[in-house]
Amino acid sequence: MDVQLPEFFTTFLDASLERIYALEPVFEPTVVLVPDFLKSVVKYLADAIGFDVPTLSFTVAIYLCYVLGGVMNFIPRGKARHLANIFFGVFLMQFTVGVQWIHQLVNAVVTYAMFLILPRKTAAVAVPAFVMMYCVFGHLHRQYINYLGWDLDFTSSQMVITQKLWMFAFNLYDGELLAKGKDSRAAKKCAPFALKELPDFIEYLGYVFSFTTVLSGPAYEFSIYKQACEGTHMYDADGKPKGKIPSNVWPTMRPFLLGLFSMAAFVVVGGAFPILDTEDPQNNTPLVTSADFLTKPWIYRYGYMWIGLWAVRQKYIMAWVNAEACNNIWYAGFEGFDESGNAKGWDLANNMGIWEFETAPNIQTMSKEWNKKTSLWLTRYVYIRTNGSLIAVYGMSAFWHGFYPGYYLFFLSVPLLTFCERLGKKKISPYFSSEKWSLYGIVSIIVTSLFTEYMVSAFVLLALDRTWDFWKSQYFFGHIGCAVFYVVVSMLPTPKKKDKKA
Repeated sequence: MDVQLPEFFTTFLDASLERIYALEPVFEPTVVLVPDFLKSVVKYLADAIGFDVPTLSFTVAIYLCYVLGGVMNFIPRGKARHLANIFFGVFLMQFTVGVQWIHQLVNAVVTYAMFLILPRKTAAVAVPAFVMMYCVFGHLHRQYINYLGWDLDFTSSQMVITQKLWMFAFNLYDGELLAKGKDSRAAKKCAPFALKELPDFIEYLGYVFSFTTVLSGPAYEFSIYKQACEGTHMYDADGKPKGKIPSNVWPTMRPFLLGLFSMAAFVVVGGAFPILDTEDPQNNTPLVTSADFLTKPWIYRYGYMWIGLWAVRQKYIMAWVNAEACNNIWYAGFEGFDESGNAKGWDLANNMGIWEFETAPNIQTMSKEWNKKTSLWLTRYVYIRTNGSLIAVYGMSAFWHGFYPGYYLFFLSVPLLTFCERLGKKKISPYFSSEKWSLYGIVSIIVTSLFTEYMVSAFVLLALDRTWDFWKSQYFFGHIGCAVFYVVVSMLPTPKKKDKKA
């Protein structure tokens, strides 16, 4: 179902885009960090293995971060590391998206000026609004020029910088509130990340362009980035270790190996169970709603989609676990030591609890384990700032992802699962064991996966008609099942605590 915009509007948009595109020659000379021979090598390899240049460039950039992370261990702590992050991050941006790296710089310069000029309270509104609108325009631009297609451009990095600068704005505001002794529940909850003053521009740029997060995240707090550069989580003021420095080998190798598995799974399993048409995924009917596919039994069609969706998410996991590994190489993902000098762990750059996600017994756990840092951003800086509004959380998450109808169909459907989950915990769960691997727990895992995968299909199909056709082919069981469950279980009596089994 193609949406036709009014002619006068498309004429205006085309003319506006032409003016913006006309600026490209002005900024092209800024792409100075990527030598021509490297571009030639990537193009040659892409042609040889049948990859498109942007995809191969992004993949190569991910693995280049391992080398750069190793180099960081030899760079003195402090200002030199901030400068290295800027240099490495800009290089990776220019290597992957070319002249579009300038969007990151514009975001950094404009928002830093806003922090210098505006009161902290105003900046906590203005900066998030600016970076989110920039992200919105990026999504709309890509959707307008290449609907249902895929191009590697600045928007994926813009999504990361939107989170970073949104958090940064509230970090400064929280710092002011805490310094003044204001009774702010949200500021107190986020106190470990609060900033007393605006960092200098070099530190700020280092955070924005931090090479291990600039491409695909994770977007962690400025305080985490700064402690990695200055080593304050590992060394005291005299430069002595706060405890026995743990080896970074396994914390690096584990996600690296997971990344290789995810990449292989995406290629092999995704190739065997494609969801979209393999010849022309942008224009042809998706395979899962094609006439031939619909002749298959329902259980086959659902099982096929489940496996296909599992394969699709491997590409995200591949990017996240490699980013985690590259952070761990230079101890940016290391949590530091407790008061007794014991190492805490390596969770700061972890963005995916793979096993926890795949075996989640409820939607709440599933949400927390998928894209963890985005979940934290939404929790700390949207949910608790809006007095626990789920509408604000789902709405902001949808805006942040883009404007394909599938995103909104998904985010409008997920609350149905949430409502049913809460009702089930109140009316049914007290009668059964709370152990995850009890019979009740296993049934919860299966049901959660069954219904979530049905709804998340909208995230891959994107278009309204494609999503509707697929849900129709599944007899809308996800929505109807939630409605029936809610009505029936609502009529059940609420058990007393004494009825709960051990």
